Amino acid sequence: MAKPHVSMKVGSDGVAVIAIFNPPVNALAIPIFTGLKEKFAEATRRNDVKAIVLTGKGGRFSGGFDINVFQKVHVTGDVSVMPDVSVDLVVNTIEDCKKPVVAAMEGLALGGGLELALGSHARIAAPRTQLGLPELTLGVIPGSGGTQRLPRLVGLPKAIEMMLLSKPILSEEGKKLGLIDALVSSQDLLKVSREWALDIADRRKPWVRSLHKTDKIGSLYEAREVLKAARLQAKKTAPNMPQHLGCLDVIEDGIIHGGYSGVLTEAKVFNELVLSETSKGLVNVFFGQRATSKVPGVTDVGLKPRQIKKVAVIGGGLMGSGIATALITSNIYVVLKEVNSEYLLKGVKTIEGNIRNLETRGKLTKDKAKKAISMLEGALDYSDFNSVDMVIEAVIENIPLKQKIFGELEKVCPGHCILATNTSTIDLSVIGEKTNSQDRIIGAHFFSPAHIMPLLEIVRTNKTSAQAILDLMIVGKAIKKVPVVVGNCTGFAVNRTFFPYSQSAHILAHVGVDVFRIDRVISSFGLPIGPFQLQDLAGYGVALAVSKEFRGAFPDRTFKSPLVDLLIKNGRNGKNNGRGYYIYEKGSKPKPDPSVLPIIEESRRIANMMPNGKIINVTDQDILEMIMFPVVNEACRVLDEGMVVRASDLDIASVLGMSFPSYRGGIVFWADLVGAKHIYERLTRWSELYGGFFKPSSYLEVRAARGVPLVRSKTFRA
Repeated sequence: MAKPHVSMKVGSDGVAVIAIFNPPVNALAIPIFTGLKEKFAEATRRNDVKAIVLTGKGGRFSGGFDINVFQKVHVTGDVSVMPDVSVDLVVNTIEDCKKPVVAAMEGLALGGGLELALGSHARIAAPRTQLGLPELTLGVIPGSGGTQRLPRLVGLPKAIEMMLLSKPILSEEGKKLGLIDALVSSQDLLKVSREWALDIADRRKPWVRSLHKTDKIGSLYEAREVLKAARLQAKKTAPNMPQHLGCLDVIEDGIIHGGYSGVLTEAKVFNELVLSETSKGLVNVFFGQRATSKVPGVTDVGLKPRQIKKVAVIGGGLMGSGIATALITSNIYVVLKEVNSEYLLKGVKTIEGNIRNLETRGKLTKDKAKKAISMLEGALDYSDFNSVDMVIEAVIENIPLKQKIFGELEKVCPGHCILATNTSTIDLSVIGEKTNSQDRIIGAHFFSPAHIMPLLEIVRTNKTSAQAILDLMIVGKAIKKVPVVVGNCTGFAVNRTFFPYSQSAHILAHVGVDVFRIDRVISSFGLPIGPFQLQDLAGYGVALAVSKEFRGAFPDRTFKSPLVDLLIKNGRNGKNNGRGYYIYEKGSKPKPDPSVLPIIEESRRIANMMPNGKIINVTDQDILEMIMFPVVNEACRVLDEGMVVRASDLDIASVLGMSFPSYRGGIVFWADLVGAKHIYERLTRWSELYGGFFKPSSYLEVRAARGVPLVRSKTFRA
């Protein structure tokens, strides 16, 4: 296969077509930048070249800068491996070229790809070409002049929206905004672009250097007002992400001091941001998500995925209806089975409501919504199960019931049918122990609401076949989930890792720390809600059932809090009945409920954990560490037991399943930024004060002593 390269062909019309080739998206790797400089130098030198067209091969302009280079910078800490694209290539070579340059774009022009086009003297695009600057999603800002040229072409408000929200637009909108000069069919793209370039050369069309345009910026006062509003919004919506304010500062610099000054400031700020913890975290998540699709012994042994056309879902409750919604909206037929017609009708109505909601929010067109509903059928028995390729059981967490269902499924489903359970805690070996089909029994653990949350934990036992795992991974991707393959233990990977999260919050509450302060600290760290509001949201029944499960599995490191029982006794059930730690009223945000404080006081008296009966004095940092370090400690055990393929799988699972902030890179990545030694020392100190719950794992202890990171490869064990 041909290596990434840049080609140049000069036509009889005197136009040099310079084309980027680096499939699949023509990423701008370092050899591509070198090739562009060489070809532009040659085209400028040659007397038979009047004008230049820049394009991409294979129906795509360019998907942007090669992110592998970011990884190199993060590993070495050396910014000099980043090529000087902004000044050397975009300003000096393209924008200040003595011959006109026209960008001919189709498919996508994103990030550095769009920035090359912004430096050209005109932009011609095929219909439905994606145009955008998504660099902020990687913790940096556009680094090749995008912060300066985009506002000058589309105006300040739209440019800020496109950059800060990393929101691409289509070429049709680009034409209306003035970003695109002409919209033409793919067949005519090169022909029109060549003619346009010659027209510029012959002064029949304007020769525009977008860095020097000012007509769309407005007055300095107007610009500053727009930037001020954007800064307030960024502080509110992205408080822990420096790239947002950095981007706005750089835009402002260019407006005050001119485009070229802005380009130089942009390069300086980019180099600072690329070394930030935020960028390292977001890049870790970017690569980690891609790595989840590689599972040794499954994806590398030449197996072909089988087509899953029809899936049966057993149980139409909250989880079952969500799973069914995810399947039918992705063109997979569903048979929804319930125990009686009343429950079945309720399940179908919930699914229809989900579909309507997706349609209202613009996630589904009317036609697709109609088609999705037509792919659902209800059932009260197993008569339709002889033609299904997969069954997903989503009934209540009851072992005898699940065993009975799987015994029946084995008899009524075809031999190739995968038998999956959506259990969140029960050992899969127990569920399937009375069957002869343990090779096709697998966990498909969705997170609630199942049609919205992006994570799918695929749980395998030591008997699950590689084929069943591969097929479920493909289904997961088809329904727009990120499948992460995990081992079989109580809580699997995500719930197991995070079970200490609410436990440590309860310990803190029982040594005198205000529950609302704990929630505030965790929210300001970057999780959407704190542990007590999360408990309100899930409902106290769930809290009791889960803690019972974990107490049974890990009795030496669980804390039995009296608080939830006391709340139930007081008639509270969190959001379900509007009263928990917070008061929930329709149409308003949850408000801390002061009347819960006497109940917490009573719980403290029962638990009797306060040293000498006195409230402990802690900083916000202490609170954060006392909540999150036990989670890291459990993550270490999950890694040590080989419950995930690699540490980054646990990072992705924590981000997608528990909403751990992506800009912190995931739970293990963040722990390595903090340092194993510090985490170990703190946990050791707390275990002396408050007992075995905080005792450091041997995995953490060894790494702290050796000064090595927690991230490491480990043989996967089911």
